[in-house]
Amino acid sequence: MTSRRAKRAAKSVTRPARPEFRNSAILRMFPTFLWKAELTPELHEPINGAIMRALDRSGAPLAELKPGESWQSDHGLHKLTPLREFVACVNAAAAIVLDSLKVGHPGFRITGCWANVNAPGAGHPVHSHPNNYLSGVYYVRTRPGADTINFHDPRPQAGIIRPPVRELTAENTDQVVVRVTDGTMLMFPAWLPHSVDANHSDRPRISLGFNVMFAAYAERMGRPSWTAGRRQG
Repeated sequence: MTSRRAKRAAKSVTRPARPEFRNSAILRMFPTFLWKAELTPELHEPINGAIMRALDRSGAPLAELKPGESWQSDHGLHKLTPLREFVACVNAAAAIVLDSLKVGHPGFRITGCWANVNAPGAGHPVHSHPNNYLSGVYYVRTRPGADTINFHDPRPQAGIIRPPVRELTAENTDQVVVRVTDGTMLMFPAWLPHSVDANHSDRPRISLGFNVMFAAYAERMGRPSWTAGRRQG
């Protein structure tokens, strides 16, 4: 018996150690970006005032919505002369984002811009914005309890296995909650699913959504490109 125990002990002592790896690294592939910026008070306060006056003139029910109700304007707010300063900010932001992505293009344009008014208790379900390259949100009126937006994992297969995690990180979460304030502008891929939780404040939440697409895409950029976008590791 003693001899057997000694052999077992010897085997446990001589068990191979964990192998040492050289140049170990995690390569983060196919990242999803969210561009976030805050307009200075000197800039966003007059812009927000112009937006509120334009909504009031359009008959937006800024004070008449019942709890749980939402209202959305038509998608042509970017064509209104009083909102030209806001449009200039969107165009500047889109240029920054496209430059950071190293995207070559002959130009872009805003394809739609609309107002969202959410009364207390109202939210917005998960959705995306097809047939656009970039989408964005600008926040006009926020309150504690009505100052976040959710972004959801766009990879459907990632939800097949959901093991418990010790700590939420960008690599293991399926939702990212972004906090915003008056004057915050966000821009992200138009295909990225997003949602808005119910307004838990006592006043309406007001934001402007917008989309950006390449000008004359079908004529100048949409030709077949069977090998474009591939990158070797």
